[in-house]
Amino acid sequence: MATLPITKRGAEQLQAELRRLKSKDRLEVVKAIAEARAQGDLSENAEYDAAKDKQGFIEGRIKEIESKLATALVIDPVELKAGGKVVFGATVELEEEASAARVTYQIVGEDEADLKHGRINVSSPIARALIGKEEGDTAEVQAPGGVKSYEIVAVRYV
Repeated sequence: MATLPITKRGAEQLQAELRRLKSKDRLEVVKAIAEARAQGDLSENAEYDAAKDKQGFIEGRIKEIESKLATALVIDPVELKAGGKVVFGATVELEEEASAARVTYQIVGEDEADLKHGRINVSSPIARALIGKEEGDTAEVQAPGGVKSYEIVAVRYV
């Protein structure tokens, strides 16, 4: 079974979602199904159908999260000893060579990726171009608008 890398923060977020799904959402949907059943004819009961659909979604998500956590390789960026290299979990400050614009990204797992918060998927083109490089190196990334070059300004493990 293949392991999937995930940061410590990402694993904690999945565990919190799993706890919420099992302790709160699952109970609420069971209650909603019981209330809809009490209304009588289930064949034309939209509330019953909606509650059953929600129950299916919740149970599917629980299984998905449990599976991901079972195969997860949890990496704490603070404990990385990568010698300044860009690796999974590293936070990288970049400067685009053409515009001198600076951006900061943390390289994370698929479930954690959130561009608005500066977290990019380890399998994204920019992350793949950065992995293995060091501060001062240049990474070229194939973007929709053409090739972009980024200088690695800093690599941190936070």
